[in-house]
Amino acid sequence: MKLKTLTASTILPVAVISSSTPPAAFPASGNGLWYNTTGDVTGTLWSTTFLPIGNGYLAAMTPGGMEIEALQLNIESLWAGGPFQDPTYNGGNKLPNETTATHLALEGIRASIFANATGETEDVYPLTSPFPFYGSYVGAGYLITTMNVSSPATDFARWLDLDEGVARTTWTQSSSTFIRETFCSHPTEACVQFLNTSSNATLPGVTYAFSVLDSLLPTPPNITCQDSSTLKLRGFASEPGMLYEILAQVQSTGGLVSCNALDSTNATISVTGATETWISWVGGTEYSMDAGDEASNFSFQGPDPHEALVSLLSSADTESYQNVLAEHIADVNDVLYSQFSLSLGQVTDSRPTDEIVTGYEYNVGNPYLEWITFNYGRYMLASSARDTPWGGDYHADINVQMNYWSAEMSNLDVTSSLWNYIEKTWAPRGATTAQLIYNISRGWVTHDEMNIFGHTGMKGGPGEGNTAEWANYPVSAVWLVRMPSSQSDVTECSLHSRWLDLWDHFDYTNDVAWWQAQGYPLLKGVASFHLDTLIPDQHFNDGTLITAPCNSPEQVPITLGCAHTQQLIWQMFNAVEKGFNASGDTDTDFLDGKHRCNFSDSLNHVRDEREQDVSVLEVPFRCWFKEPEVIAKRSQMDKGIRIGWWGQLQEWKVNLDSPTDTHRHLSHLVGLYPGYAIASYDMGIQGGLIYNDTKFNYTKDEVMDAAMTSLIHRGNGTGPDADAGWEKAWRAAAWAQLGNASEFYFELTYTLYENFAPNLFSLYDPFDPVPIFQIDANFGFPAALLNGLLQAPDVASFDIPLVITLLPALPTNWPSGHLKGARTRGGITVDLDWSDGKPETVTLTVDESPISTSRNVQVVYAGKEVGSFTTSPNFATTIQSF
Repeated sequence: MKLKTLTASTILPVAVISSSTPPAAFPASGNGLWYNTTGDVTGTLWSTTFLPIGNGYLAAMTPGGMEIEALQLNIESLWAGGPFQDPTYNGGNKLPNETTATHLALEGIRASIFANATGETEDVYPLTSPFPFYGSYVGAGYLITTMNVSSPATDFARWLDLDEGVARTTWTQSSSTFIRETFCSHPTEACVQFLNTSSNATLPGVTYAFSVLDSLLPTPPNITCQDSSTLKLRGFASEPGMLYEILAQVQSTGGLVSCNALDSTNATISVTGATETWISWVGGTEYSMDAGDEASNFSFQGPDPHEALVSLLSSADTESYQNVLAEHIADVNDVLYSQFSLSLGQVTDSRPTDEIVTGYEYNVGNPYLEWITFNYGRYMLASSARDTPWGGDYHADINVQMNYWSAEMSNLDVTSSLWNYIEKTWAPRGATTAQLIYNISRGWVTHDEMNIFGHTGMKGGPGEGNTAEWANYPVSAVWLVRMPSSQSDVTECSLHSRWLDLWDHFDYTNDVAWWQAQGYPLLKGVASFHLDTLIPDQHFNDGTLITAPCNSPEQVPITLGCAHTQQLIWQMFNAVEKGFNASGDTDTDFLDGKHRCNFSDSLNHVRDEREQDVSVLEVPFRCWFKEPEVIAKRSQMDKGIRIGWWGQLQEWKVNLDSPTDTHRHLSHLVGLYPGYAIASYDMGIQGGLIYNDTKFNYTKDEVMDAAMTSLIHRGNGTGPDADAGWEKAWRAAAWAQLGNASEFYFELTYTLYENFAPNLFSLYDPFDPVPIFQIDANFGFPAALLNGLLQAPDVASFDIPLVITLLPALPTNWPSGHLKGARTRGGITVDLDWSDGKPETVTLTVDESPISTSRNVQVVYAGKEVGSFTTSPNFATTIQSF
């Protein structure tokens, strides 16, 4: 096993003489991160030392400086590229004059797959398109705070209070003890930095300024004085490009505030003689998702942000700093802690967080650090901090999805921005992509990599090589509508990125109004497209419907009937049926298909339906059939469950699996976690296929054993293709689903040991001298941890009991603890206490309006049913016998 070479001592130089105990104001709960050294003030190692704050509109990264503090600033929609840089930008789609050739190429690709002995083809290059002006996320620059003091400092500490969502720094210098507080408030849509002393003494002179050093902006923005106490930064994300603006207003108690503009790119605000000072900033762009459709010519062009920002800042100005702080803390508590809490029986470790991380060992563990990492992930999700190294875009073959895995189960209501993003950027242009590439005129499709400008085409083109392994992914939207829930050196405060799906959101919440207005229409659009992608398998000729061409995400073979794809589509069709009655949809033909037959002398029917001759009792008549829809095609499709020659669950329908493949993705196990095609496998529903006298009719035990075989051979997440944290978190969740506590805890602790930095950011490659922050594992970690404590995988039909399993993979390191306010599907809240490694009591409460009022629920512990009930409004039961 390789040893971590990145340690706190190599990246966190000691700044001052500091204490080894937490500061007095550190939360008594222990719920926070603290350090007795500053972050890397050069900004080079921001990804390992800075701490994040955010509110869903803005975000910032703070190094916790003293006389000089440099905050990295972020605006959620600040992107280069797209129609702002080139008005002809078309979302990476084919041109209309290329459609005929593309459709013919698709048919040729399918034919070559069916004809090939191994069911493969070389590439899908003809389906791809160049992607000029795809763009990338852009950092908004820095807010620099300078204090006129230079004497030696002592008693330094900085911390992120997760109870309050506030980053704080304190130190003693020139006989004064300074306190700095920084946070981003969701209620005010503004961020604030506050500075005073413990004795309310007069502060040294303080100066505020903007800097765009290393921000990758094409040209310096204008930095001017809006008025005597307000800085205005105004620039463009690219050249030409999206307009953005930041307004920052300074207030103080006592003293004089003045703004001085040296030229059009350099202005500062000075504060002298004050006992306390604070700066509030708001920011925005001219981007608008509401203009991302054909009616707006996909311009995404909204109004100049200036007037809206002036209004926001004026609202913030009417409140005192203490009121804004109190309102922010109340909001954080309401979102993160008022309805949910977790205990792992942890005892607060008083050492600085970087020392705890450095001393952490996998398998040995530390319940306190694991608890903090769980809370930190939820905090980051609620704060919408996100940054990925490939341009800050949205990868939808695992990354976006994983980010949302824990939200519903941990009672975190942060999903509306995701649904709006999908509805307003994916669906409109995705309908064009469906027609141009696939010759499908209903529904919509997206692929793996998306930006904020509706990039729905398949990325490729000249000079890009064979991009199929990541670009050929037309089920990206299926995963997001049906599964259970950078270039810049800053953290993007953008899309609330986590993996949650439309169906799960409805199943957990029974929000019928939302389901009818947004959830079901999005689901139906994706399902409509994929009804037409399913085609007869002409390779095996086994009578099933499959997709072709397909890739198992980010793997090379281009083939047919990939397990990942088939499982996802099957689960999506189940969601359509389960959610149909509540949807208000009257299109029953879409759900189950219809046909009607009439004798040949009554042929007055619309002739646009499929016509064929049949005979019954030798009486000829003619039938007009509608295409079979969701239920009919679901019954015909290959379900993506097949056991291969070495006992594995096959990744592809053709037997291409290698026992030595340790690829980072667990794509063919998507039905184990977070899906249910494997976890809730039902031989009567998913089995029964006979091909060449071989019966593919497995028991659930056989399928689960095959999934475990695949998981074992896939390795621990340190394959030659990657060493990222998210893959280990996924493996941990999968082992929990198999009820294997030791392997679950190994993977969970291994990702924390291997991939988490001293600031608890997940690193893509922890051995990179300047490591890249990849947030996915920060969000995947809480989901995996929860899956070891509570499980309730979905099922194909409401007629099948929902099984809630308590403590399915409880590690010995957490012998006592609790879950309060956890959620399961069916609109059920779970309060669970355990001690000595087994449950003490569990209370299950059904919502006032559950999605089903007659759903059978079984409660299981250690393989034994310990309780059962039928859902009904406000039903509650407590179980104390295990």
